[in-house]
Order: sequence, then structure tokens, then C-alpha cells
Amino acid sequence: MLKGKTALVTGSTSGIGLGIAQALAAQGAHILLNGFGDVETAQSQVAAAGQAHGITVDYHGADMSQAAEIEAMMAFGAQRFGRIDIVVNNAGIQHVAAVEDFPVEKWDAILAINLSSAFHTTRLALPAMQKANWGRIINVASVHGLVGSAQKSAYVAAKHGIVGLTKVTALENATTGVTCNAICPGWVLTPLVQKQVDAKAAAQNISIEAATKQLLGEKEPSMQFTTPQELGELAVFFCSAAANNVRGVAWNMDGGWAAQ
Repeated sequence: MLKGKTALVTGSTSGIGLGIAQALAAQGAHILLNGFGDVETAQSQVAAAGQAHGITVDYHGADMSQAAEIEAMMAFGAQRFGRIDIVVNNAGIQHVAAVEDFPVEKWDAILAINLSSAFHTTRLALPAMQKANWGRIINVASVHGLVGSAQKSAYVAAKHGIVGLTKVTALENATTGVTCNAICPGWVLTPLVQKQVDAKAAAQNISIEAATKQLLGEKEPSMQFTTPQELGELAVFFCSAAANNVRGVAWNMDGGWAAQ
């Protein structure tokens, strides 16, 4: 379905971003990865997902808190592939603290990586998408783009901002072939969430299994994690012709979290 298209997925060396990159690769899209950690393993996994289509997988290590590095990554993508057709804004970090105790530098970093980076990739990708009259911008927000949770002021503010940016981008391109939508996951068992499970287990001196059940039970009625693969399939849908008129939505995949 996506043969000949190129997708940039930020924060894609593990977790949600890697799952989305693999799903897009399986549909024939060339992939530009970005992120930290084990880059070689991520590249090989994405290449394997798209092997039947002969896709190309490349990588750029832009720090998503730095506008100049994002500009360099977008220029690299355009030079390498001709055009970025699909942008998946997934890069994100987290810090937990009460508002009055929240470190200012953590606030600034979370807003830069979780929100401003999506603005920069979007503004840089739009001209080529508009010229081609086809493009997909998929912002990975969170159920925290729809509801709040204590101790997560910067993350919730950034994710609410992502939902707002999604709506405005969609409206500005509503009469074109360029769409913009947001995915709002609940709990997904990524390395970021595993740290929260481990911390809960250690703080309460309980097992990982008990901490996992407690974490899910607090918020997610389904009592199960959403998987990166499921989120990848939703991203594929947004890229399909069936989603040509899906514009500006914040689509929650959260096990009933926001329905409560």
C-alpha cells in the first residue's frame, strides 16, 4: 500500500516508534529512523519487516530537543529519499513530580521533545506534502492528551498541546491530500512504562506482576497493555485511502481509560 512512500518515525529505536516503523515498512514504505539506544538492531528489525518490498532503512540521530538538528534531519531525509511522505512524531520523555517541585529544566526538556519537535518536523515536511497533494502527519499523543493525571504536569501539558497542534494542522490542510491525526495510547509496555512498574514494585516491596496489575487497575478497565504492533496498525490505517477524510482526530487506544 505504501510502496514508493517514505516515512520518518521519531523516537523509533524501541517501543511504540519501532512498532509503528515496522508496520509501515511491512506496507512497503522506506523508513528513516531516529532515536537513541540500539540503532543497529532497530534497523535490522525494520528492514526485516519490509524485506518483501525491498525497502530502504536509514537513520538520523537528531536530538529532538534541538531545532537545528531537526532541520538537519529533515534536509537529510529529503536528500536521501526525495521527499518525506509520512511523518510520525513519536519522540518523548517523561518526569514525574508535583507542580511546585517540578524541575524547570525537566519542564523545558519535556516541552521541547514532546511538543516543539512535532511542530518543527511538521512545518518542515508540509511544503513538499502540499506540493505533492499527499501526506500523512501522525502525532503520537497519549490518553494524557485527553485527560490529566497527578504528578505529570509537563507531559500532560505537552500531550494536550500535541492534540491542539494536530487539529490546527488538519484544518489548515483540510482541502488538500494532506491529513494530520493523533494517536492517544493508554498504557503501552515500553521501556518508559517498565521503569514506572519497576519503581512501583520497589517502592511497595511487591512483585513486578502485582505492580503491573496495580498500574493497569488504576486507569485501564481492559486490564491489558496496548501493544506497539496495534498502534502500528492504526498508523497504517491513517495512511490508507480509507482514512482520506479522517482529519484532526485524537484516536484513543486506551482500553477504556478515557471512557470512564
